[in-house]
Amino acid sequence: MPTIFAANESTVTVNGKAIEGVVALEYQRRQVRSNMYALGSAERIGMVSGPADVEGRLTVASTSPDLDALGPSDDFQVIANLKRGDTSLTVTIDDCFVTEKGFALSVGEHGQAVYAFSAARVTEKQ
Repeated sequence: MPTIFAANESTVTVNGKAIEGVVALEYQRRQVRSNMYALGSAERIGMVSGPADVEGRLTVASTSPDLDALGPSDDFQVIANLKRGDTSLTVTIDDCFVTEKGFALSVGEHGQAVYAFSAARVTEKQ
């Protein structure tokens, strides 16, 4: 059975301060990989791993003064405590830098700010 986390039980902090109004947290870990082939064969015989990085987005209802205060050269740490009942997972995203900020407001809706960031690493711990 899959592990399910509930958004209304989970929390997100940036540099130890709780961020209110978090609508979504998205992140992806990427690593450059190169295939190795032997002469005379089309079949891969190995793989070499290269640099790795993390890209993420934090969507907040309206805006977040704590995130707005971060400058382009300010690094920060995001910790998400994902929970559902007794099940939990702590996601730590280190050495983050804001790369983009966007804001959207639609008729009949509330405003949402999107903070995109780049990070050095992400760790997940149960």
